[in-house]
Amino acid sequence: MAAHHPIHDANERSPFGDLTREEFYRKHKVRHSEFFMLTDQKKKLFTQSWRPEGLPGRKLRGFVAMVHGYVSESSWVFQLTAVAIAKLGFHVCALDLRGHGFSDGPRDQVPDVDVLVDDCIRYFDAARSGRERLPAFLYGESLGGAIALLVCLRQRGRWSGLVLNGAMCGVSPEYKPPWPLEAFLPAAALVAPNWRVSITQPLVRRSYKEEWKRRLVVSSPNYRGPGKAPAATALEFLRVCRRIRRRCGELEVPILAVHGGGDSVCDTESARRVVERAGSADKTLEVLPGMWHQLIGEPEGNVEAAFGVIFRWLEDRAGGASSSGAGKHCMEARRKRPSLQ
Repeated sequence: MAAHHPIHDANERSPFGDLTREEFYRKHKVRHSEFFMLTDQKKKLFTQSWRPEGLPGRKLRGFVAMVHGYVSESSWVFQLTAVAIAKLGFHVCALDLRGHGFSDGPRDQVPDVDVLVDDCIRYFDAARSGRERLPAFLYGESLGGAIALLVCLRQRGRWSGLVLNGAMCGVSPEYKPPWPLEAFLPAAALVAPNWRVSITQPLVRRSYKEEWKRRLVVSSPNYRGPGKAPAATALEFLRVCRRIRRRCGELEVPILAVHGGGDSVCDTESARRVVERAGSADKTLEVLPGMWHQLIGEPEGNVEAAFGVIFRWLEDRAGGASSSGAGKHCMEARRKRPSLQ
């Protein structure tokens, strides 16, 4: 049975609601650990993991490596999904990308996404050590979806499945810098790489539908502001999207892409085209009508419907990972489903 998402126990001040962090993990029967990993440049990257309490390693269903989005972090709201997946019987791990959360690096700057891909591969490989027999899945939200996809392209045959939640396969026209600003981005990135590109609304306001969840996000100790990307970072995002669209046909791993139909940050049609062009024999696209960029920011019924799709897919693929080869199917969320709020 799919897990009840822990976001429903949060409040606008804390992802743990009225509990301490220790009480929260005891309630959900999840063991949590964290440590800092050093990069080759001696920069510290914050990493953490979750697993069901009391479940022997040999009985774990699988391994899930998670990648958060831009101006997000592996803690605070994002970790609630990690806890939900761990409760299903998975060993889950995540890291704060450079410049995000508790990790070192210039705040919110991503001039080269391949550096982040390298960091993820190094950490995920270490976290999987001793667990190689388990089916292994990548899960990415927004920018993290793009990074997870690039990890799959780099590590072919190493992953049992890829889950894309609102993945950055293309930037929504509503979120892109307006013309002619977009045309001048290469010059701006060269001359003033740290200049912040203006957008019409703060990223949190565009992403989370429920107001109390917006207040929760901005109450994080690591919240840095409205999410205006520096010019060099904005240019890199556009380059990454073009690269993904160009190379998505090389993907052969089973894919689940879940995307809000009302996403005004990451383009829904771009995600659709990436899934359609992917070379995977097992691929599923779920477009959820009316939902925004952050599915966890939806009302309770929508959260359960959206994450129920993700949790069931992980459970099903973990059970059949040794005999992958399900028929090719690419479907949208137009069939009968729980009523969406």
